[in-house]
Amino acid sequence: MQIQDLPYPDPGVPDARSGPRLLWWLGRNQLGGQCRALLWGLLHFASVCALPFCVGLAVQAAVDRSAHRLALTGGLMLLCGTAIAVGDTFLHRAAVTNWITAAARLQQLLARKAAYLGSALTRRVAAGEVVTVSTGDVEKIGWFVEAVSRFTAAALTVVAVCVALLIYQPALGVVVAVGLPVVALAVLPLLPKATSRADVQREKAGRATELASDTVAGLRVLRGIGGEDLFLDRYRRASQEVRHAAVRSARMWSVISALQVLLPGLLLIVVVLRGVQLAREGRITVGELVTVYSAVMIVNYPLRHFVEIAMAYSFSRPSAQRAARVLSLERLTDIEGSRATEMPGGDLFDPATGLRAPARGFTAVVCGDPDLAGRLADRLGGHAPEPGLSVLLGGVPLDELPLDQARTAVLVQDKDPVLLSGTLRELLDVPASGMVRAEDALAAAQCADVLDALVQGSLDASDPMDARITERGRSLSGGQRQRLALARSLVADPEVLVLDEPTSAVDSHTEARIADGLRRLRSGRTTVVLTSSPLLLDRADQVVFLHEGEVAATGEHRELIGTDPRYRAVVTRETEDEQRESAAKDTAAPPPSRERPGPSDGAPLLGALEPLEEIEESA
Repeated sequence: MQIQDLPYPDPGVPDARSGPRLLWWLGRNQLGGQCRALLWGLLHFASVCALPFCVGLAVQAAVDRSAHRLALTGGLMLLCGTAIAVGDTFLHRAAVTNWITAAARLQQLLARKAAYLGSALTRRVAAGEVVTVSTGDVEKIGWFVEAVSRFTAAALTVVAVCVALLIYQPALGVVVAVGLPVVALAVLPLLPKATSRADVQREKAGRATELASDTVAGLRVLRGIGGEDLFLDRYRRASQEVRHAAVRSARMWSVISALQVLLPGLLLIVVVLRGVQLAREGRITVGELVTVYSAVMIVNYPLRHFVEIAMAYSFSRPSAQRAARVLSLERLTDIEGSRATEMPGGDLFDPATGLRAPARGFTAVVCGDPDLAGRLADRLGGHAPEPGLSVLLGGVPLDELPLDQARTAVLVQDKDPVLLSGTLRELLDVPASGMVRAEDALAAAQCADVLDALVQGSLDASDPMDARITERGRSLSGGQRQRLALARSLVADPEVLVLDEPTSAVDSHTEARIADGLRRLRSGRTTVVLTSSPLLLDRADQVVFLHEGEVAATGEHRELIGTDPRYRAVVTRETEDEQRESAAKDTAAPPPSRERPGPSDGAPLLGALEPLEEIEESA
């Protein structure tokens, strides 16, 4: 696989049982690239290490005053130099190709896993960890994969040099053969400590980055409450911890680097002293001494790759472990589905709570527990975080449908929707039925002021649809982001739309208009809204009240608020004392009629709805 051929048609099925197994799997799937890098590496390192023998032959030829041998040695040195240049060029090319293709393969696997898991991914793994794995960790893993071939070539070259010196000059070759393994392996005992310090540094840096991200995201709120100095002090302390950890890590790696200079120097001194002694005794020639000396000096170059592979593995092992953890996650249901059927239609029914949303109706669900409401929304869309009873759409379990078909049938917008960076046109370019125009969806979601803000923020865009949206819509307010997300969901126009608190960040005037627009645009479609807003509840065809995870009451909003104290407490945020007072009034009042109660029926807070209606009409 070459870089120009990326992405892979099929990145394969990774071995995600552990970090080392994932690294082995990546290397095994790049066997061709590893072999090419190994061959070019052998050519490069062998040519580098052959130079000392050429130098020794040249020195001996000069001592013997042999012009023929000197010319021959010059030709050999020219040949070695050419081989060094060619080998180094193509080794670098092959190594970088291995790095990039390994990183690309891993990124494809992570992207495929994210699409496969959907919203379940961030419930099982932090979103920040997923980003870290797909960026920094991928680079570290690619570094190790490409370093393997260069290390293998360097190791084979060192062995070949030791064997050649033993044959060429046994007396000095023994010293080199014993000393080189000691030099290569001396730093291994220090690597675990250096790795642990590097892990601490990465952990502290991650915390500081997370704190900085949270501070930037909540800067508007922090300014409102005067908490800027508090968070600044926290980040200052976190950054100092990162600095101290980085210094401690750098000290250990500097010791390792110093040993890589000191130990080969000591070996070189031993070789020179022994060589001079042998030369005085007449057991070796000057050319042989120069050859062995030069070989020991040159062999330090491939020896550096021993430390590099140790560092690469130390950094890539925890990265591979994190990547393997993400890649090992599985869906609770089969993506292919176990039932082949046409697009289901009908009532949406949740066996776990007893909730039934009639087809082509506007159903509002009130739940006092926000976490329970979030789990219910996920379950209604077929994103159940744990195995259990599947939600039924027209009597067909969503878990048994192919994933694409289930997503087409039911769309869930959670309470914190994400806006991707790009133009507004690109944001609204989603798989859709084609029945709802973008202009109608934006109008129903009351996005007129949002369009103005986008145009003002994009100097080169006269058409609001071409205005740029920043990453996660950070330049917009929470209410503006919420309304754009709602417009995107309305454009999709699914058969069933589930909205979790779609208007929690907008004012009551805007909320009333959104409720009217939502009801009008979703006419003839099934809509389920999880909310406690009276304005949305009053426009629903049916309100379902959940208490302790089960359906406790069903009816219209005005009816439930007058007859069910628990429902009234959730919707109006009554205190316990207010609940007791309301219960006493309900006991003293005559039973309510079956007709829709009015302000004079004794139902609390109904009179308060009249001003709201007047406000909505005036708005």
